[in-house]
Amino acid sequence: MRKARQSGIERLEKYLVKVILEKGADQNQPFPMSLLLGFLKVLSVIFAGVVAVRYFFYRIGLLRRYPLGIQVISIGNVTAGGTGKTPVTEMFARALAAKGRKVAILSRGYRRKEAPWWQRMFTQVIDPPLVVSDGKRVLLDSAVGGDEPYMLASNLPGVAVVVDRDRVKAGRYAIKRLGCDTIILDDGFQYQKLKHSVEVVLVDSTNPFGNGNMLPRGILREPARHLKRADIIFLTKCRGDTSEVEAEIRKYNRRAEIVKCTHSPKTLKDVWSREEFPLSWLEGKTVCTLSGIASPKGFENSLRHLGAKVVWCERYADHHRYDSSEILYALNRTADMGCDALVTTEKDAVRFPRFETVPVKCLYLRIAIDVLDGEKSFNKIINRISYIK
Repeated sequence: MRKARQSGIERLEKYLVKVILEKGADQNQPFPMSLLLGFLKVLSVIFAGVVAVRYFFYRIGLLRRYPLGIQVISIGNVTAGGTGKTPVTEMFARALAAKGRKVAILSRGYRRKEAPWWQRMFTQVIDPPLVVSDGKRVLLDSAVGGDEPYMLASNLPGVAVVVDRDRVKAGRYAIKRLGCDTIILDDGFQYQKLKHSVEVVLVDSTNPFGNGNMLPRGILREPARHLKRADIIFLTKCRGDTSEVEAEIRKYNRRAEIVKCTHSPKTLKDVWSREEFPLSWLEGKTVCTLSGIASPKGFENSLRHLGAKVVWCERYADHHRYDSSEILYALNRTADMGCDALVTTEKDAVRFPRFETVPVKCLYLRIAIDVLDGEKSFNKIINRISYIK
């Protein structure tokens, strides 16, 4: 079977991400790419100006922040993608639910299926938020509800997951219809319309602020100095000495607690049957990988650290929506190479179409957060939230 061709836009997106993310990758580029990067630099300056004006309007009250009357924990970052918000969101939700809080996670549902923008602009109908989980059962799939919301709903029984672009509307719905008393705002650092009680910000220790440029020339969604708003900072993907990154963070925020953590593989699961395999299963196995995430190298290297021999990696753009031909191509390629399994990420697995039979084992790697330093700070925040009525 021939490989399904990626769109030109997706190929350009992957190339630009590489040029922007990888140190020195923007050097010695051909003239057309240098011209494009110069244009992106101009756009990033304009974007920085728009961000500055927007925050100024919120600061003087021209734009309003709406309170919900309950605890709202915002989990976000100053950069685009790849810091590991979903496992940290899951960690907070589990801890708060264990303390007896009725938790709802609010999400925008990035890249889920919805009506085109021109239809949304001219329609007068105000639809209710999408309830991916009401805390009792999962009600929507990843295509309708979004990848991360569906994944959170599947992993967090007892926690509601609500999706809407208007998180104020979604929060009110969660309180009134689902009886929630604690809100976790997924990817909420830039969402200023909803008033936050606790500001949790994630910083990737391996690439904290990219090349220092704002989007689209860099990965910053707002200036690094805005870390001053954070109450607690999760320093993610920690390996070895992080003192240099911590010193940089302290330039912007001297009061916030810093929690150092890493994303650790926990188990392997069959994509369709959900049969579980221990991580030791990978030792000595030959595998291929398939991923559509912001930072695929970390995922691929984690398999190597677990003893697998990774012989072929197929990468798509972040949040790529797979069709059957793409999955079948990867499965058949894996089988033809005589490999033991095709391995993907949990976030990718929720986007896989279902097959009755497959030529080779297809597994996903489940990741969770391990706190390396700062657990007392995390518990203090959880206790503080839990005791507020």
